[in-house]
Amino acid sequence: MDKSYNPHEIEQRWYQRWEQNNNFAPRGEGSPYCIMIPPPNVTGSLHMGHGFQNSLMDALVRYHRMRGDNTLWQVGTDHAGIATQMVVERECHKQNLTRHDLGREAFVDKIWEWKGQSGGRITQQLRRLGASVDWSRERFTMDDGLSKSVQEVFVQLYHEGLIYRGKRLVNWDPVFRTAVSDLEVVSTEEEGHLWHINYPLVNGEGHLTVATTRPETLLGDMAVAVHPEDERYRHLVGEMLKLPLTDRQIPVIVDEYVDPEFGSGCVKITPAHDFNDYEVGMRHNLECLNILTEDARINKKAPTRYQGLDRYAARELIVTDLKKNKLLEKIEDHKHAVPRGDRSGDVIEPYLTDQWYVKTKDLAAPAIKAVEDGDIKFIPENWSKTYFQWMYNIEDWCISRQLWWGHRIPAWYDDENNIYVGQDEQTVREQHNLKPDVNLRQDNDVLDTWFSSALWPFSTLGWPEQTEALKTFYPTQVLVTGFDIIFFWVARMIMFGLKFTGQVPFHEVYITGLIRDAEGHKMSKSKGNIIDPIDLIDGIDLESLVKKRTQHMLLNKQATKIEKSTRKEFPDGIPSFGTDALRFTFCALASTGRDIRFDLGRIEGYRNVCNKIWNAARYVLMNTEEQTLNKNDDMSIADHWILSRLHQTIETVHHYFGSYRFDLLAKTIYEFIWNEYCDWYLELSKPVLYGDSYSESQKQATRYTLVTVLEQILKLLHPLMPYITEEIWQRVAPLAEQQGDTIMLQAYPEVDKQFIQPDIEAEVVWLKQVVVGIRTIRSEMNIPPSKNIPVYLAKGHEQDKQRYLNNANFLINLAKLETITWLNADQEAPASATALAGQMEILIPLAGLIDKDNECARLNKAIGKIKKDLERVHNKLNNPKFMDKAPPEVVSKERTRLDEMELSIGKLAQQLAQIQAL
Repeated sequence: MDKSYNPHEIEQRWYQRWEQNNNFAPRGEGSPYCIMIPPPNVTGSLHMGHGFQNSLMDALVRYHRMRGDNTLWQVGTDHAGIATQMVVERECHKQNLTRHDLGREAFVDKIWEWKGQSGGRITQQLRRLGASVDWSRERFTMDDGLSKSVQEVFVQLYHEGLIYRGKRLVNWDPVFRTAVSDLEVVSTEEEGHLWHINYPLVNGEGHLTVATTRPETLLGDMAVAVHPEDERYRHLVGEMLKLPLTDRQIPVIVDEYVDPEFGSGCVKITPAHDFNDYEVGMRHNLECLNILTEDARINKKAPTRYQGLDRYAARELIVTDLKKNKLLEKIEDHKHAVPRGDRSGDVIEPYLTDQWYVKTKDLAAPAIKAVEDGDIKFIPENWSKTYFQWMYNIEDWCISRQLWWGHRIPAWYDDENNIYVGQDEQTVREQHNLKPDVNLRQDNDVLDTWFSSALWPFSTLGWPEQTEALKTFYPTQVLVTGFDIIFFWVARMIMFGLKFTGQVPFHEVYITGLIRDAEGHKMSKSKGNIIDPIDLIDGIDLESLVKKRTQHMLLNKQATKIEKSTRKEFPDGIPSFGTDALRFTFCALASTGRDIRFDLGRIEGYRNVCNKIWNAARYVLMNTEEQTLNKNDDMSIADHWILSRLHQTIETVHHYFGSYRFDLLAKTIYEFIWNEYCDWYLELSKPVLYGDSYSESQKQATRYTLVTVLEQILKLLHPLMPYITEEIWQRVAPLAEQQGDTIMLQAYPEVDKQFIQPDIEAEVVWLKQVVVGIRTIRSEMNIPPSKNIPVYLAKGHEQDKQRYLNNANFLINLAKLETITWLNADQEAPASATALAGQMEILIPLAGLIDKDNECARLNKAIGKIKKDLERVHNKLNNPKFMDKAPPEVVSKERTRLDEMELSIGKLAQQLAQIQAL
């Protein structure tokens, strides 16, 4: 093996071999186990959330594959309607073309062309992450099979009366001129104004004052509402008001929606341009007057003076006219939430338009029951409350989008606007006996991307055909996803799965936390704090990282700020960590349901795990290759101990895989590899292998144990770190008499209780306590680690004495001892430094080991330095100005420093007293 571990030399090589050998395909006679990958957007690139979730899914898939389950990880991508159309439209703009210049058919052809050339980036990145998905079954939401599934579902729901077309209020993006889902709307706090407008009474003098953040929408007002218990306005209910700047009159109505404590207690009601107002309008049978065009200009239903103006130009003119007519009482600065499209960045308008809807109440009832009855379990369980809250309050689902890229709605209209729904035009004509001379035109809209995504668990397996894949792998076992799409995706998959297959789509839903930066902030391009997982794998220099983070910034000021913070956080860029270290980090951070702070310190630590395993393997191979290995009865206590700890670890690992505690799983494997196998067992093996007091049979047993345990470690670790484990296993497997082409198809370790020996484990715990006690004294008393020293053991029990006799050779070698002596009750030890192992004293005579005067001077100097620092902190904490101005976390940090320094002084003073007593 090479002297040092280099992930880049092995990762791509092994992945290509796995894929070429079809190692990811389902196999085995075991129970079916299937996970559906949440389909990433075809336009996308791998972000930290993808990396996190896919690392967890791959760990589960590799674990179950190794356990002999017939395992499928279904892969595919989503056509991402609005995102993909936007990308290709930008490409057209570079050629001074619009999609309308090309026409629908040519534009859609251009998207397919783009998809073929550039749409595979994220799947290549999934390969870099080591994802063991079955690429031979890769699906795309717009492929023929899935498109057939979408048509089948739409047609069936329509004919059952569960899909309908209606005029409703939707989120409208004026840039893309389409309805968008709530998930595609980002609300941000922005500085704005509150305009207080007077609405004159028609009969008599006076007016009502209404406050609004959007004065342009007054052109669509249909009423002013007050609270039914507001005494100030009770006498005006039913009166008519003059709608400012128009020739219309609107009534004063009562509705409990109004908050009498906010503003004047009067609210303008604009049913066509506000979701709450729409509900009020429905309750009071108010007309919905839409005063905007698709691109957010004032339409012809408004007064001529404002027609054709952009909404914000209209706002300025309306405010000017209100001032001229003395109808504007005042303007206040006002910070409020502004909804913007996540793709366009433009302000979203509530917009009244004809759309297609799914009736969801009847579909939701069985989906609620499935979770209530435990057919589907959320992990952590508390997320079921979020699910129920949304499902019990579910609204009809707007499924149409005014785009060209997507599943075109299978509905046709004749010249009288009668609607015909079917798989294709020919089917429609046959079903409705429509003659060839009857003109039909297909609906221009496409379906919401979430519609096809809702079918993902069964459409990818071949539904509506009853394929072998569908019979074998549906329902799937677990869905791994984020909390933000429980409603948008999880709930809809459950509704559609139950509706069209009669079964739940999955039995468990594991909800991950959100990956945040080291300060706890959400990662986003606008903040410039995104870390690309591929950069963590390959590394990136500082200048390239700065360019990557600032290239999309629109404001120089913002770019400068991000550049400054990036240079501060990553002064040397990001080093290369390799895939295995990144995957292990994701697993180690995956505490159930909590958001995760990601910092380079953790991944640096887990890169060291790779180095530790690599070096351990080199030690094992150097001491076992071309040597005799033999499983016999001459195993040392250390051999028995490491096998006992191995099987305890295997049992714990299985438990944590079953409960989705990836964090505790990673911790368990880490502690066994680092602390027990590498730090202790390898050291305990050296006296056996290199010493003269052990027989050849004992040496052979230790060699056998070294190899056997290492081979089991590699299998245990493989689901989390696939590459390094495969590379080492190929060298170790022949020594461990294991056959096979790849570790990923080996049997996962199973616990064998006969190897678990609590008495042996207790004995090695005692041994470790003694060694650590001796090493602690060495460190505290500044005794060189290389110097052999005498040690006495005293005041122990008979069991301690027996353990001393059993392990004296290990103690001499591991603790670098000159001698080790057991003192009986009538024997006294010379003046010594002392440590404890239980009640037993570990004594190291200091005479001759240290220079008393020099050591006292060193300790006094160290105590003096800490006392000066201690005084400074004391003064800080006693300073009223500091205590008043400093943030609580700063004060807490200083108090912690104070406690630590006082503790250090105590320890150093104790050491000083011991040395002075010599």
